Amino acid sequence: MFDEKDIYFMRIALDEAESAFRAGEVPVGAVLVKKGSIISKAHNRRESINDPTGHAEMLAIRLGAHKLDTWRLTETTLYVTKEPCIMCAGAMVNARLGRLVFGCKDEKSGAVISLYNLLSDKRLNHQVKVLSGILEDSCAEILKRFFQQRR
Repeated sequence: MFDEKDIYFMRIALDEAESAFRAGEVPVGAVLVKKGSIISKAHNRRESINDPTGHAEMLAIRLGAHKLDTWRLTETTLYVTKEPCIMCAGAMVNARLGRLVFGCKDEKSGAVISLYNLLSDKRLNHQVKVLSGILEDSCAEILKRFFQQRR
C-alpha cells in the first residue's frame, strides 16, 4: 500500500503535471527520489523541445542519473502521474530503477500493467517493483481536463 511519503511525492508529480498543462503539453509529471530526497523532477516537454523522447519520465531519469553521476538508479523510486509507455518503461529497466509508483493507468499505451508488463518481465535482465493507483482520480482528472480542452 501507499504511505504518506508516497502521497507527498505524487503530489509533487501532480504539480509537475500542472506545469505541463499550462505549457500546452500532455500533463504528466515525474519525480525521482532516493532515500527520501528529491533527485530530479520533470514534466512532459515533447512539444516545446521537439523531442519524441521528451516524456516526463525520460527527462527525470536523465537528469537524475546526471545528478547522481551514475546510470544505475537501483536505490531510487520514480513517481509518475500516468502509467509509463514502452519507451519509458524500457528506460526504467535499462536504468535498473528500484521502484515505480504511478497514478492512473493508460489503457491505450501503458507498458507496465495495461497493455504490457515490461517491468515484471522475467525475460529481461532487471525487474522493477511497481505500485499503482496512488492519487489515481487526481492523476486521471488532469488528463481528462487537458484533452477536453483540446477537442
